[in-house]
Amino acid sequence: MVLSFRVAGAVPALPARTVAGRADGLWKTTCFELFLRAPGSEGYAELNFSPSTQWAAYAFASYREGMRDLPLEIDPVIEQIGPESGFAYGMQVEVDLSAVAEFTPLCANLTAVIEEPDGTKSYWALAHPTGKPDFHDPACFVLELPAAKTP
Repeated sequence: MVLSFRVAGAVPALPARTVAGRADGLWKTTCFELFLRAPGSEGYAELNFSPSTQWAAYAFASYREGMRDLPLEIDPVIEQIGPESGFAYGMQVEVDLSAVAEFTPLCANLTAVIEEPDGTKSYWALAHPTGKPDFHDPACFVLELPAAKTP
C-alpha cells in the first residue's frame, strides 16, 4: 500500500532525517499514522511514520490495552515528496500490510500529529471522538477498506 500525506500552510517542525528503522515515541513531534482494525474487532494495529524516516508498528488487544510490537516482514519506505503547488510538506510511505492481514476487510483512520516551529501541536484525523482527540477510539475508524479480491 502507498500512502501520501500532505500538509498545507506552513511547513511543520520536522525531525532530523536519520537512518530508517523502527523507533518508539514518534508521535511526540510531527508524525503521520495509520490505524487499522477489522469491523467488530476489539484488536487493532497502529503504524507510525516519521519524516525522519523512522517508523513504528504496534498491535493492541483492545482499546489502548495489550500493546506489543507488530513485526513487519518488510520495513516501510518513507520519502519526502514535493514541494507541490498548495502544499508545504509532503511524505509518501510504501508499507506492506501483510502483517495485518488478519484485519481484513479493514476499518481505518489516517491521522497526523503536526508540530509547529514554536512547539504548538495539533492533532488531525479522518474522525475524532467527542472531547479531546484520541486516535485509538473505535469511533475514529471510519474509512472502510474492502478485502482484497482473489483472482
